[in-house]
Amino acid sequence: MLPSLYVALLSFLVGLLLHFIRLRWRPPPHRRLPPGPRGLPIFGNLHMLGTLPHRTLYDLSKNYCPIMFLKLGSIPAVIVSSPETAELILKTHDSVFARRPKIKAIKYISDGSKGLAFAPYGPQWRNARKFCTQELLMAEKIGSYGGMRKEEIGILVQQLKVVGGEVLDLGEKDW
Repeated sequence: MLPSLYVALLSFLVGLLLHFIRLRWRPPPHRRLPPGPRGLPIFGNLHMLGTLPHRTLYDLSKNYCPIMFLKLGSIPAVIVSSPETAELILKTHDSVFARRPKIKAIKYISDGSKGLAFAPYGPQWRNARKFCTQELLMAEKIGSYGGMRKEEIGILVQQLKVVGGEVLDLGEKDW
């Protein structure tokens, strides 16, 4: 009597687990995704990419269409392989694709994603970009550093002349 209860409980738990796994890996019915190859449960389509992913994606786009849906591990990705389609998408939906992934390491490294490189698209990013273009990257500012650049390049050339015909590893050079 007792072993049959364990078997019934175990089969119920396995069925429940399979049900949740099926719900987890099936896209929600309200999202219409572009066509693409079916992937493995955990790896997605990573096993298909091979050593030359750009060629594999080109071959896949021939089989499916210029817009494909792939799962790269657990990350869903829409691949656009046609230049005309990419231009159309990026012109009409540029603000949707301008956001960056939120990564915890970047949050700690860049003071809460407040810098220009890691800030999410929005007013803060636009203000940082405006400051860089108007204050830091102006022709007058760049020209004011010309003397310093010429001096540093001269020092580098002198150090390279000292070495002569030998191979020099610039990574090990103490600057």
